[in-house]
Amino acid sequence: MTEPAVTYHVPVLLHESIDGLAIKPDGIYVDVTFGGGGHSREILRRLGPNGHLFSFDQDADAEKNIVDDDRFTFVHSNFRWLANWMRYYDIEHIDGLLADLGVSSHHFDDAERGFSFRYDAPLDMRMNREGGKTAADIVNNDTQEQLADIFYLYGELRQSRQIASAIVKARTQKPILTTQDFLQVVDPLFRREKEKKDMARLFQALRIEVNHEMAALSEMLTSATKLLAEGGRLSVITYHSLEDRMVKNVMKTGNVNGKVEEDPVYGRKPSPYRLVNNKVIVPSAEEIERNPRSRSAKLRIAEKL
Repeated sequence: MTEPAVTYHVPVLLHESIDGLAIKPDGIYVDVTFGGGGHSREILRRLGPNGHLFSFDQDADAEKNIVDDDRFTFVHSNFRWLANWMRYYDIEHIDGLLADLGVSSHHFDDAERGFSFRYDAPLDMRMNREGGKTAADIVNNDTQEQLADIFYLYGELRQSRQIASAIVKARTQKPILTTQDFLQVVDPLFRREKEKKDMARLFQALRIEVNHEMAALSEMLTSATKLLAEGGRLSVITYHSLEDRMVKNVMKTGNVNGKVEEDPVYGRKPSPYRLVNNKVIVPSAEEIERNPRSRSAKLRIAEKL
């Protein structure tokens, strides 16, 4: 296996998340968030000669980290198309799926991508730069109501309406095209003591909207539930309450809404999962010190019944 020349991304909760998969040497596994390949390499290390790993990533930059191994298949695609690609490769069931849902450190550190408010860069935020709306497209063209909904639903910002109003007013003077343009508009609306936290939430909200992250996560989790074989494991690392709630709902009820389904004959349907860890697993103090990005990480693991 070849190692990437530079550190693309430091994997979070590496051993805990892979241990949670309870890997069978000859099993079929999926890493839906390949990134720098750290989690994928650990899965391959534990697989035998007859096992196989499929790893997904929609970002072309991740292809630079592809693993040279006959047991490995890289899929350049959004993980929402998990079911389609498994059908393409004639895979009916998988033995485990890993998802590290956070944005990689590579994206935050690449000034040109516009994911961070630390740099002045084009307001892009697309994981897949081959198409789709940019953050600038949304900021300059969505209605005030649409923008307020994005900031409230995906950033949980109480001042979402004021932010949306300020943006709509500012863009009548000139387009908002860079992160610096955006910051100049919204910065006066944040209190100094909460500025960095609220700004992070604002950028998070835009990123989620640009990449349709919640819809993609919903589709992937639904597909994973159908694909996992009996005894297969789902190991998911989340970083904010919206995605964590969705993952928790799926593991407890089998659906992303958390609704307990009723069978007209037998009554309440049991969940298709057994929780492996009733309490979320969080990084150790040592890991947080080594990798501050892991601070908000939560790991949930479930087994298919």
